[in-house]
Amino acid sequence: MNEITVELLAEFKERMKLNDDEDKNLTRILKSSIEDLVDKCGGYDLHTSERFKELVFERSRYAYNDAIEYFNDNFLSQLVSLGISKALEEIVLEGDVDATI
Repeated sequence: MNEITVELLAEFKERMKLNDDEDKNLTRILKSSIEDLVDKCGGYDLHTSERFKELVFERSRYAYNDAIEYFNDNFLSQLVSLGISKALEEIVLEGDVDATI
């Protein structure tokens, strides 16, 4: 579901204006960002959710620049919003709430 594909890596490198010699490090950073954000926001697929992919890229940018300690504070509203969206989606799927609310 959240596999680091060649295309995803190329998209991130283009965004960050990086060279090919950092693929191993960038793949590790992207994987750890995905794991962290799935823990915080729920099981999104970065290949189908642009909001989730954006947060993965932003967290990865912070990690790459050794500033990861600032990510949560700077993106708190986006993290909370994505987490709430996932929780509401799961409630509706479980049938606990009328979907028209």
